[in-house]
Amino acid sequence: MTATDLDAVREPGPRLPGPRAATGVDLLTFGEALVSLRSAGPLAAGGPLHPHLAGAECNVAVGVSRLGHRAAFAGRVSGDELGGFLLRQLRAESVDVAHVTRDPERSAGLMFLERRTADLTRVVYQRAGSAGSALCVDDLRPALAAGARVLHLTGITPALSDSAREATRWAAETACRAGTLVCLDVNHRAKLWSRDAARAVLAPLAGHVSVVVASADELDLVGTPGADEPTVVAELLDRGVSTVLVKLGGDGARAYTGEGRLEAAALPVTAVDTVGAGDAFTAGYLSGHLDGLDLAGRLRRAVTLGAFAVAGHGDWEALPRRDELSLLDDLQPGSTLR
Repeated sequence: MTATDLDAVREPGPRLPGPRAATGVDLLTFGEALVSLRSAGPLAAGGPLHPHLAGAECNVAVGVSRLGHRAAFAGRVSGDELGGFLLRQLRAESVDVAHVTRDPERSAGLMFLERRTADLTRVVYQRAGSAGSALCVDDLRPALAAGARVLHLTGITPALSDSAREATRWAAETACRAGTLVCLDVNHRAKLWSRDAARAVLAPLAGHVSVVVASADELDLVGTPGADEPTVVAELLDRGVSTVLVKLGGDGARAYTGEGRLEAAALPVTAVDTVGAGDAFTAGYLSGHLDGLDLAGRLRRAVTLGAFAVAGHGDWEALPRRDELSLLDDLQPGSTLR
């Protein structure tokens, strides 16, 4: 099956949830909300730093919320002004934070980004022992009990601590039993844990997941070590995963289901900042699922949000509202809408 077959494909749904419940949200996610401080040049050279909301799960929640869905973020933030800043940013994007705990004993996690060259951004973390890393099962119980159509997980949260790892496993199992669509973005962070450590946790976790998202070099972290893409995909589909999405950056994306393979090209834009592009892709795909689009439509929305992300600065700031989704259609360089 090729990209020309997109319109004829629909995603199988053995684990898809039923009609929207009267209570709950469209998407629930949890993890560590970070304060991101960006530098236009090397950090060692000094210069102004401005705080931004960051964190893969937050990026997805904001992307989904901007498209008109009800998104919620659960977890822990510090009890100080930085924790208040993170909550204010999420609230400003209409993300439900009713199940966020304020932790007066721990600090906020920090992420510094330095633009070393036009093509290279380097990340420095200060997040050990942060409020977000203290996430535990009890922090998530009320949010899961409130209900959600989709639970979104990443491979970042279980790398933060033993309690966060157990909370991620518990949430995936609980949501899967409840019939909730569970999405896992592998999102491997080499500064947090090794590939072997990640595989030991994420491969079993994939047994409770409906949608797996990974870049090509992350895919074997949820399958046999060193296996090629077709082998890992076959393993995941055999285990009950409905859809495997492989992010290819500027080359677009591939989607695998029990019906075959599907491809979508990236939208042609001028890339200025690639941070957050994978999260935008996932947000677009999940928005398409929530809107009931077929697989072709979901992939189209996914690559559209990815294009918006790389064409603007910031992790999530450039993501579109629903009425802006068509802005990049037939885009010409230097276009101005009057």
